[in-house]
Amino acid sequence: MAFLRSRRGDRAGDLAYRQGTSQPSQLTRSRTADRLPVLPPRILPCGDAAVSVEFGDAIDPGLNARVLALDEALRRAAPKGVVETVPTYRSLLVHFDPLATDHDALTAFLEEQARSVAPLESTGRRWRVPVVYGGAFGEDLDDLAGAHGLTAAEVIERHAGAVYRIYMIGFLPGFAYLGGLDPALATPRRTQPRARIPAGSVAIGGAQTAISSIEGPSGWHLLGRTPVRSYDPGREPAFLLAAGDEVVFEPVDPSRWDDFERAAQAGQPVAEQVHP
Repeated sequence: MAFLRSRRGDRAGDLAYRQGTSQPSQLTRSRTADRLPVLPPRILPCGDAAVSVEFGDAIDPGLNARVLALDEALRRAAPKGVVETVPTYRSLLVHFDPLATDHDALTAFLEEQARSVAPLESTGRRWRVPVVYGGAFGEDLDDLAGAHGLTAAEVIERHAGAVYRIYMIGFLPGFAYLGGLDPALATPRRTQPRARIPAGSVAIGGAQTAISSIEGPSGWHLLGRTPVRSYDPGREPAFLLAAGDEVVFEPVDPSRWDDFERAAQAGQPVAEQVHP
């Protein structure tokens, strides 16, 4: 079920993320001192076997906390017929068996739960993730720095100086979308996406940064790479990171890569849990 949940993060999770707005610029609020006003949830159909419970249309920790609270409530006491839930930035996609539950009754239940559930204010685990920046590990670092009038060292300092929130896992198994990027580093996605980038790539796309999990296509700008395997089907647990966790990046010298890589191949997490 965990593998199914993450694989659907691309199709189902992204659908829930985009539903209700065609303007990506509406989804760029990632660092705010205040919280967005609490709006009533919306429940939208996604085919005949899923609904999206929406809490807003922005990248905001308060919205995401409500999403994760509803997800946790359904995990603990899922009504009959619910097959799977997929949390995204600001909505929860709920898959159900239409032969095992009544759509109207399920929708009413979800609306009641969404209105009454208390946000999960506490964060999950905090991970220190080693990253080799620049060079062959991050071929877009210098160009991105130049585009912002910064040096590569300044970009690294800014990128590694933040505490990031994992808002969702999706697109590929274990692919982590992070909010909390320094606005000075926000960069539109590449006009020419790459057909394949390495596993563990640390990249910037718009107002977000991300940790890729496996090789795959990407239009994001590559800053560096981590040996951390956020998804490893031969490891228990297969998925290392989770929505609600926090990430801090630690710049490391390229000379340490081989040692980290051997540890990852042996099944070690490489990322270190740290206390805030």
